[in-house]
Amino acid sequence: MAKKIFCNESTYAKALESGKEAEFDSLFDQAVSQARASFGATYSMFIGGKEVHAQEQLVERSPIDGVVIGKFQKGLREHAKAAISAAREAFIPWRDMDYRERVAIFMKAADLFSKNKFYLSAILSNENGKSRYESVGEVDEAIDFIHYYANEMLANKGFTRKTSMQESTAKVSAGFQGAPGSAENVTISMKPYGVFGIIAPFNFPVSISVGMSVGAMITGNTVVFKPSSTDNMSMLTGLEIYKTFAEAGMPAGVFNYVTGPGSEVGDELNSNASVSGIAFTGSKAIGIGMMAKTYNAGQQRVYVVEMGGKNPAIVSKYADIDAAVSGCASAAFGYAGQKCSALSRVYVHESIKELFISKLIEKVRTFSVGNPLQKGVYIGPLISDSAFKRYSDAVEKARSAGRILYGGNKVNTGMNGYYVEPAIIELRHDHELFHKELFAPVLAIDSFKDFDAALRMANDVEYGLTAGLYSKNRREIKEFTDNIEAGVVYVNRAISASTGAIVGLHTFVGWKGSGLTGKGTGSKFYLQQFMREQSISLTK
Repeated sequence: MAKKIFCNESTYAKALESGKEAEFDSLFDQAVSQARASFGATYSMFIGGKEVHAQEQLVERSPIDGVVIGKFQKGLREHAKAAISAAREAFIPWRDMDYRERVAIFMKAADLFSKNKFYLSAILSNENGKSRYESVGEVDEAIDFIHYYANEMLANKGFTRKTSMQESTAKVSAGFQGAPGSAENVTISMKPYGVFGIIAPFNFPVSISVGMSVGAMITGNTVVFKPSSTDNMSMLTGLEIYKTFAEAGMPAGVFNYVTGPGSEVGDELNSNASVSGIAFTGSKAIGIGMMAKTYNAGQQRVYVVEMGGKNPAIVSKYADIDAAVSGCASAAFGYAGQKCSALSRVYVHESIKELFISKLIEKVRTFSVGNPLQKGVYIGPLISDSAFKRYSDAVEKARSAGRILYGGNKVNTGMNGYYVEPAIIELRHDHELFHKELFAPVLAIDSFKDFDAALRMANDVEYGLTAGLYSKNRREIKEFTDNIEAGVVYVNRAISASTGAIVGLHTFVGWKGSGLTGKGTGSKFYLQQFMREQSISLTK
């Protein structure tokens, strides 16, 4: 199988460029009707290719209006153990399958995802409150991940290479380092570890779930997949992922779908000695906690983790203010700020602060808050009661310690959901809201005189995921790109200051408390995290 030319899906952009926006909207609206007509059913777990039920069920409701999306199984530790056992049983034949055969299965899955793109996007919007644009873009990203990683497997020939050494004419009576010897043929391979637990987040339940799962499986590992199943539920998209892989020809047991609380299913995945690795996207507290529990128990496993961010942007006095306003507003409030890459703090030069704030507020006023299933709505509901509480607490703290420049109130949409205004607040950098990840539409602003001071403040957090700069000054740009402590860095990007990494163009990687390995998704180094190297020498 030959490597194919990689091309991003970019569904909405292509629709706009070809004058087919109306068709895009029609397809999404039809898919919403189709998805909603199916809601309320009871769904199974799938372990070893078989349907499995638990004694209790979890009821998933849409954050948009509270409608019941479905009833899912409340899997427990025993179900996680059964899934791990099924994955272990499937591992050897899956590992030994020619990598080109594995790639072919995933390429078929990519085609199926593309075919069902709008239906899956409609489920996604209902499930976590994303707009149609965000949801279709996320499904596109999942497809892009599959194509990109498939190409990497093909380009690297399954990550196997051969070396050799010719026989020496000299002879010695005993061996030692560097001694002449016989001819050797050496095969150097990257080989899978075994079973990976995939613990997925609510906010990107398709793209991140697919990206992590494909990373593990295309390299020869088997997977137990746990979608977000408690406070912030996204179980139906996870089930659609399972069905797609199964339809594409995935052997039973390679990808197991288990729903249930993290205290049961997640903990078993993290503590079971038969699990070789964990791929996790979520909070730093949970990520570090999982690793600590493993190593404190004397166990060892691989962790591929992304653990959130507190992402800054610096707006210099040399900035294009309109570009900065556009980029900061989009990055802070797209999907109601519920992205790990969302912009949450801005440092603006004091000479342009008032102008920047004025234009920013003017821009944010244009962002409609409401039902994300409707065309043109930019900001949908917060995912849950706990998210609303974080938002409300942050606004109250800002009110008492600084200024609320805009927003901070609940929005009455007539629907049963947590709809809020974007909040723009002004505080000093030492306030906790400049340091604590909120996962809410709250943007904190402080000013600076000296660019070096702004850079120090930008780096003065435990996270290092994304960061943005707006400046036309070459010295500032170089100083920023040389010294900013973040894995994903954007300069003068009007579309978004900190969000929107594109597979095949950017890599998405966290530094400091945002990650672990220093290697990111959509990267030529990503797949290698799911494999270990082995050198086998054969003497003739």
